[in-house]
Amino acid sequence: MDPSSADSLTVATFNVNGIRAARRRGFDRWLAMRSADVIALQELRCPASEVGEFPGYASAVDVGSVAGRNGVAVLTRTPVTAMRTWVTHPPRARGLAEFAAQGRYLEVDLADRPVTVGCVYLPKGGLPAHRQRPGSMREEPDGGAKYERKRRFLAAFARELNRSRLAALREGREFLLVGDLNIAHTQHDVTNWRAARTMDGFLPEDREWFDSVLGRRRLVDVVRQVHGDRPGPLAWWSWAGQSFAKNVGWRVDHQLATPGLARTASHVVVDKEPSPAERLSDHAPLVVTYG
Repeated sequence: MDPSSADSLTVATFNVNGIRAARRRGFDRWLAMRSADVIALQELRCPASEVGEFPGYASAVDVGSVAGRNGVAVLTRTPVTAMRTWVTHPPRARGLAEFAAQGRYLEVDLADRPVTVGCVYLPKGGLPAHRQRPGSMREEPDGGAKYERKRRFLAAFARELNRSRLAALREGREFLLVGDLNIAHTQHDVTNWRAARTMDGFLPEDREWFDSVLGRRRLVDVVRQVHGDRPGPLAWWSWAGQSFAKNVGWRVDHQLATPGLARTASHVVVDKEPSPAERLSDHAPLVVTYG
């Protein structure tokens, strides 16, 4: 692991797919070895009483109201100056009310530098009704219900995200959105991108939405900026088959920063475990160094 300089900021985002299971598999060892300044977690999937403490870190947590589902947290070396959830600070964008208590978004103001960090776990969708074919799907056809739910979230979240970004800038703070967006943006973010074009998370409308939140004056995909227009870095692999061993996966974990912060991004790495037996989750931590 590359040591950070004293004035750099190392930010990790990690969908743990259940913090209790991840800790049994060795999450705390990874946390100590990585020694990042900020760690954003998604899919805690447990009650607040069972999240636990993280040595060396203060934690801001929203587990949500759906038992065993969702839940987000941001761990910081220095306690944050402010924490906002959609319960304590209801979203203003119309359409997010149905998601506000689900533990999908948490925002903090860092105390040691002028940066606001938003951690998001976007709803997993499904296929639109006209793409659903009984017998060719892992799940029973739902008439496009999950697809429509995701569309509602995306439309409203784009508006709320813009408000959060502008609010941070008005206060003289950069803004950084991290988390599992359940969308792969470019063909470099999916191993088999041609086949993925008809899959949830890489549908044309998913990618168009991603395009809409990016821009030179809005948010920058810092991973793609640093890594370049080449395959990877992947951060999710199915538990099934040889996907992990053969590195057949997706990048749905992202870090999107306002231009001032994005310009300082210098290093990107995915902490992929050496073997399938050592995996902490179906995702791996995505780590960016700023400065």
